[in-house]
Amino acid sequence: MEVITTSENMAKKTRIMKKAYLDWINFQRHFGFLIEGDFIEQIEDPSRGTVYGLTERGKDLKLKLKDLGTIVSV
Repeated sequence: MEVITTSENMAKKTRIMKKAYLDWINFQRHFGFLIEGDFIEQIEDPSRGTVYGLTERGKDLKLKLKDLGTIVSV
């Protein structure tokens, strides 16, 4: 979810896959989970085409994971 941190909070599927260091099969599995769980939404951008962004639920999960990382690293 750190990939979707641009000023627009949107990214194309390929960029997300590359930044996550996943091969296509594993990316599809994890990405599908995030879409179905309403953590990521598909957005039609007239200038960029189909992009993906975090939903409110996704933003909440991102904050919780960040907090968990802080606790675990102590």
